[in-house]
Amino acid sequence: MEGAGENAPESSSSAPGSDKSARDPQALPLEEESGDCARSLEAKKLCGYLSKFGGKGPIRGWKSRWFFYDERKCQLYYSRTAQDANPLNSIDLSSAVFDCKADAEEGIFEIKTPSRVITLKAATKQVMLYWLQQLQMKRWEFHNSPPAPPAAPDAALAGNGPALHLELGQEEAELEEFLCPVKTPPGLVGVAAALQPFPALQNISLKHLGTEIQNTMHNIRGNKQAQATGHEPPGEYSPQSGEPQREEQPSASDPSTPGREPEDSPKPTPKSSLTINFVQKAKRQNNTFPFFSEGVTRNRTAQEKVAALEQQVLMLTKELKSQKELVKILHKALEAAQQEKRASSAYLAAAEDKDRLELVRHKVRQIAELGRRVEALEQERESLAHTASLREQEVQELQQHVQLLMDKNHAKQQVICKLSEKVTQDFTHPPDQSPLPSDAADRDFLSQQEKIEHLKDDMEAYRTQNHFLNSEIHQVTKIWRKVAEKEKALLTKCAYLQARNCQVESKYLAGLRRLQEALGDETSECSELLRHLVQEALQWEAGEASSDSIELSPISEYDEYGFLTVPDYEVEDLKLLAKIQALEVRSHHLLGLEAVDRPLRERWAALSELVPSAELKQLLRAGVPREHRPRVWRWLVHLRVQHLHTPGCYQELLSRGRAREHPAARQIELDLNRTFPNNKHFTCPTSSFPDKLRRVLLAFSWQNPTIGYCQGLNRLAAIALLVLEEEESAFWCLVAIVETIMPTDYYSNTLTASQVDQRVLQDLLSEKLPRLMAHLGQHHVDLSLITFNWFLVVFADSLISNILLRVWDAFLYEGTKVVFRYALAIFKYNEKEILRLHNGLEIYQYLRFFTKTISNSRKLMNIAFNDMNPFRMKQLQQLRMVHRERLEAELRELEQLKAEYMERRTSQRRAVSEGCASEDEVEGEA
Repeated sequence: MEGAGENAPESSSSAPGSDKSARDPQALPLEEESGDCARSLEAKKLCGYLSKFGGKGPIRGWKSRWFFYDERKCQLYYSRTAQDANPLNSIDLSSAVFDCKADAEEGIFEIKTPSRVITLKAATKQVMLYWLQQLQMKRWEFHNSPPAPPAAPDAALAGNGPALHLELGQEEAELEEFLCPVKTPPGLVGVAAALQPFPALQNISLKHLGTEIQNTMHNIRGNKQAQATGHEPPGEYSPQSGEPQREEQPSASDPSTPGREPEDSPKPTPKSSLTINFVQKAKRQNNTFPFFSEGVTRNRTAQEKVAALEQQVLMLTKELKSQKELVKILHKALEAAQQEKRASSAYLAAAEDKDRLELVRHKVRQIAELGRRVEALEQERESLAHTASLREQEVQELQQHVQLLMDKNHAKQQVICKLSEKVTQDFTHPPDQSPLPSDAADRDFLSQQEKIEHLKDDMEAYRTQNHFLNSEIHQVTKIWRKVAEKEKALLTKCAYLQARNCQVESKYLAGLRRLQEALGDETSECSELLRHLVQEALQWEAGEASSDSIELSPISEYDEYGFLTVPDYEVEDLKLLAKIQALEVRSHHLLGLEAVDRPLRERWAALSELVPSAELKQLLRAGVPREHRPRVWRWLVHLRVQHLHTPGCYQELLSRGRAREHPAARQIELDLNRTFPNNKHFTCPTSSFPDKLRRVLLAFSWQNPTIGYCQGLNRLAAIALLVLEEEESAFWCLVAIVETIMPTDYYSNTLTASQVDQRVLQDLLSEKLPRLMAHLGQHHVDLSLITFNWFLVVFADSLISNILLRVWDAFLYEGTKVVFRYALAIFKYNEKEILRLHNGLEIYQYLRFFTKTISNSRKLMNIAFNDMNPFRMKQLQQLRMVHRERLEAELRELEQLKAEYMERRTSQRRAVSEGCASEDEVEGEA
């Protein structure tokens, strides 16, 4: 209904018929019929006189002010009188909380904002409760009116109106559970309150003296204009009498004023003249404070049907505006898509490099614009987070205050109960003493009765205060939750924009790389400009982009496990490729943050106990969140080595290593410095990880003397240390991989089982990717030179850490079948790129680093566990058995050939020694 009232001044001022109806006697019966409707509209307007406590020094005290609520801004304006054109100041209710104290004077309540506390006093307790309840509802309506960013804009906009009314109705019903609705005090709130006498002259605000002067001058000019244009018929109320005179005698000219009835029968003429006066006054009002004029004009001239139609028009206008905004957004999106399409077409159609470089510069400007938008959204998110923290502090303070009041109330109730029991005992069992005089007894009884009445009043006041504070806490909590939802939506939007920005930057760098390949070694102005752009792109660090948004994008120079995000390649072309890969990883991380990672974290958080099951298998394949990974890995390792684990075994092995040096200690020491040179935990001189790794490898060499130490074990143990952080847990993880997961002889001197797996992989590649294998066979490419290390260290040197640890999550639970699945998936992921190469050397160079270009972990996982199906363990075991027999036969044949060669060599040496003189004989003859 308030929305209809906002348009009332425009209709009254633009349509001359409104003034005519106010003066025409024939229109008065219709006006009287709509009186009830006008009064109901008045009640919806939140306005009235309240006393405000303020001032400084000796002038500090209560001053009467006219308060009016603005629904569009959630501001409570106040001025000295209802007729003032400009408000003195305003109170922001969007972040305010309300409080009333039971021990304070009647009618006093507080509005607390983050910047100040405003103390107000109403005429009665009922008026105070009415104001508090209405302010609560207005605040909730304001916070509920702007919808959160919808997933489906059309559906959200189409049903916004009914949903808003439904939510407001639910909120009113919930507030009724705490505090019963307060009836509107007649004549003290709403437009009718404006007819009360003006405040005295001492209520002038010295702090806002300029505004007071402007309002006074505005009223004087308005009175002069009214006198110059006044043409009311005789007998009606004359505005020449002046505004103060009209204010002093409102009841004489308005028969509807409560408590005063005129001697003669009520005539419509005074009412009509007062209405005309108010309408003229409304026309003189400034647009900065149009609230009072709206209510009076609507009260005197609006009809019920007109008000309903205005409300419908307003709702339809709002809906039309929202639809237009949606169409604008869709047009902008279509424009952006068409512009990007035109840019791509222009880039491909450009004949000269200069034109292409101009297009590249245009993309650079677009990137800068996106960066500024991201910064603006980040600032908005920080302000919302600050507001939410303030709200949370206010809720905590209110909860503490309520608890103190409840304790105090409980103590007073106990005192009342004890006094009541004592009075009852005195009446039923009077004490055995000389009776008091009747006058003294009566006085004592009356004093006790008076105390009881006071206590009852206090109890009622505290009960009312508790009900209101409960409703305030309930509503503030709901507002805080809504702000948290808005913040979450903004974070999602900001993450999407950052991901989009990363994609644009990645395309820009890829374009630079293609231009660099196209130009080659030519020396020209374009090549110099291109080289300069490449250098700028390489000097820009990923950490600078994420410095303002650490929560959204944790990817910086180093990832969460200490690995370099952008590998430090020496070749400039590879540096640019590494930069592109880092941007793609960050983009996929941001896009999957809300859609994939958050639901996955919730599923892992809900998983209280770890038990082998199909659900756990699927969760492990999807990846374990960082906060749950150490716990899950410890459980997986314990599941593998529980038959080998003995208490104190690790410490015993360390003490044995301190007693005497192991033969493999020297090789372990050499490999420590070569373990993950791209990880800060193993390259920093002050890090404790190298010492931990040394102890774990020495303990394992004593644990398994048949293997001792093999190159590759250092990287397996290093990955376990980075995740588990404890030496003993990392030691048992290494034992689980070498002795229970991997086949026997995988890390022996002959590496028999490792060679068998390479042959099995060749067969599986021929089965799953025949086109790729035919292409590699045509160019005589031996994949075992690349893939042998994958299996030996379970991709520790090959994949980026984000994907590597997801592989290990499933590998520790399912075993070596996961390694085969991911090896096939890696070739499937890059199959198109490999098929484009038609030179054996180029293929080898590409295979050397192509695993580092994989950035989409979700796509790789889907290929490994979906596209590679069926993949049965029985088939894998049969292939291993067949190739192991062949390899052992080849090794036996090789040993036989070696033995025959040694026998032949020995026999040849004997024949030579018999036919030739020995060196001793030659020396003797000499």
